[in-house]
Amino acid sequence: MSRLVRPTHGRMIGGVCAALARRFGTSATTMRVIFLVSCLLPGPQFLLYLALWILFPSEEKAARTAW
Repeated sequence: MSRLVRPTHGRMIGGVCAALARRFGTSATTMRVIFLVSCLLPGPQFLLYLALWILFPSEEKAARTAW
């Protein structure tokens, strides 16, 4: 498993689904479909996406701040 960083390539909106897909070893499309289906259920999915967008560093920013 890799670090949770939003990739600079292959992301659509914020890169959260692409980051989660990379972390769990699945495709970004699969993760996006899972997210869209989960939006049909009641809950704070959209707010969670926004929070993860803020919390996950961008791949380029993480590379600059790495030791």
